[in-house]
Amino acid sequence: MIRKKVCIKNPTGLHLRPAGFLCKEAMKYNCSVVFEFQNGTYNAKSVLGILGACVKCGDEIELICDGEDEAAAMDALAGAVESGLGE
Repeated sequence: MIRKKVCIKNPTGLHLRPAGFLCKEAMKYNCSVVFEFQNGTYNAKSVLGILGACVKCGDEIELICDGEDEAAAMDALAGAVESGLGE
């Protein structure tokens, strides 16, 4: 299991479009992909799970990948978040 903290840069936070982008990226990997935010754990492979976290611009989340391709997943997901999740 690997963990990495990333800051959400999108001006509107994780609304539907960037949540869908993050979910689509997470689904490419076989490992478990979740994130922790404000004492909650959310499934990054679920758009509703991501939206339910109510993450806003400037908030920090901790990505957690666990499984066979965890390193590749972490690199891709952290890079996606840092580049603005397609926006």
